[in-house]
Amino acid sequence: MTAPHATDFTWFDQRYPVLGEAYCLTHVQAMTGEELLPRFDALTGREVTGLNAVVAAWETFDDGEDEEAEQLFDLDEDRLLVAVTELDGWALAIEPYGYLGSLPEVISRLTEGTRLVSHFRNANAVDHFNWWERADCRLQFEPLFPDQRHGNDADGPGIPELLTACGFRLDGERGELQTEAAFALAERLTDVRLTPERLEAATFRLGYARRP
Repeated sequence: MTAPHATDFTWFDQRYPVLGEAYCLTHVQAMTGEELLPRFDALTGREVTGLNAVVAAWETFDDGEDEEAEQLFDLDEDRLLVAVTELDGWALAIEPYGYLGSLPEVISRLTEGTRLVSHFRNANAVDHFNWWERADCRLQFEPLFPDQRHGNDADGPGIPELLTACGFRLDGERGELQTEAAFALAERLTDVRLTPERLEAATFRLGYARRP
């Protein structure tokens, strides 16, 4: 299996244009999706197959027409849809137009006793990448500005080379595939390979998480 690069993930925006506009993707090691949802403070919903079905469920929820959500909670409550599955020993949470996996106060719950890698982008191109182990922030930065990093390993041995190998530019110039480079970095840190085929074959459990 070749080492991933940003150019390996151009399919994401093409295949899932809604998520290409705004998403949060969170990997949590050695945990099932069912175990992860309570850490999001989420009510558990139905299962769907494939990421396209997750996006369709989010669109129904966003339109206020989700009958399941209406049965689970008062729709006046401020909640976000989170879909979880398991791949290669990691729980994977996907939030269409969400951001919970990028918030330090949520990450502190998600990463308790384990390891987390997340990346996020919103419709205004604000983005974040996080690598945490338990309460230890190893690496945090904005993919738009990968030369401005924080965390205990932000400037550790091999980190600049790793980021460059994923497709990030560290010379102060803006890269063209910074979101795709975040996918490549997440794979290098987790060994979880995401492809359209795997994501469409996966069974996702929907959850409705309380907005902090």
